[in-house]
Amino acid sequence: MKFSQGFFAFLMGFFLYSMIEIISRGYTHWTMALTGGTVLAILYIINCRRTMTLMKSCFIGAVVITAVELIVGICVNRIMGWRVWDYSDVPFNLLGQICLPYSAAWFLLCIPAYYLCSAIRRQFHSHKLYNYTT
Repeated sequence: MKFSQGFFAFLMGFFLYSMIEIISRGYTHWTMALTGGTVLAILYIINCRRTMTLMKSCFIGAVVITAVELIVGICVNRIMGWRVWDYSDVPFNLLGQICLPYSAAWFLLCIPAYYLCSAIRRQFHSHKLYNYTT
């Protein structure tokens, strides 16, 4: 995998996750854009494995997203005090930064992410077939 592929996945995650938050909550925070980009770049790397099935990808993706969300939440919400989100009122939460219902949502969000990663990979591989020097 080339850097350009991972960077493109990062940009897609950056913009798509920002749009999802704006549509669902009416706003987003720049840290969420960076987090969305980071997560999709990680998912892209994971989904480049030939043995990766959709269900494995969704399970691993949900764990990765939840872990990244916990790390970012502790830094942004607890240490910096920016209060970007708070799941304290959501059942089965940990420190108000992650919770089981959102981990299930991340599992479902990994379904379109899996296909997006496949599309990105196909797009980059199809450009190898052409000779742009002529």
